Amino acid sequence: MTKAELIEGLSNKLPLPKGDAERAINLMLDDIIAALKQGERVNISGFGTFSVSSRQARTGRNPKTGEAIQISASRSAKFKPGKQLKDSLNEGLGQAASS
Repeated sequence: MTKAELIEGLSNKLPLPKGDAERAINLMLDDIIAALKQGERVNISGFGTFSVSSRQARTGRNPKTGEAIQISASRSAKFKPGKQLKDSLNEGLGQAASS
């Protein structure tokens, strides 16, 4: 699903023009990004948790030449699905898949 499809779905499910649906999605995403930039966790009950992961600077290798390169420190977003999301993805798969 793309962002455009998400906007289309919201517009169809609620009595909203596409422009308003797009603004609503953008505001929600902007708030999630702002919280992550500040190092906060974002917990959406029933869906999952977004958090920030930090990686230290390290030495890596260029796979083509084998030359040592310096990889700078970075931050990245992580997502951990919630129980309700995991359960809904595994519905109907039987006991073996859920263990």
